Amino acid sequence: MSTYFCPTTLWNFFYKNQIYKAVHELSIVLSVVDAAAQVAHENQAERIDAIELEIGALSGVELDALEFAWSEGIKRSILAQAEKKFTLIPGKAECSDCGLSFPVTTLYDPCPICNSYFVQVTEGRELKIKSITLEAV
Repeated sequence: MSTYFCPTTLWNFFYKNQIYKAVHELSIVLSVVDAAAQVAHENQAERIDAIELEIGALSGVELDALEFAWSEGIKRSILAQAEKKFTLIPGKAECSDCGLSFPVTTLYDPCPICNSYFVQVTEGRELKIKSITLEAV
């Protein structure tokens, strides 16, 4: 006996899971759209040519879900024609016991020298707009 998966069923499963994962990221995209629109309004620009976001590896943002949400969230907005760039900031922490600064991939990585869990994440939790390029009026 073999198992058959209907392509439509598989597509619906993937699509629904992508939607579920992208809900958090969609709210981020909509906040970026609002912030960009405010910057454009303050500078009397009619269009934004480019936007760059810095996203920390430990920020909880999934880049695939963000890409998916981005394409939907910017439709009919001031960012609809803007070039986007996402820069991933790797995680970094400092040990409170021995003072070592080291790269981390999760929020709970111990110090590689003394194995202490008393570490402070110093980089990688960022989620910010690094730059916005406005159309010259």
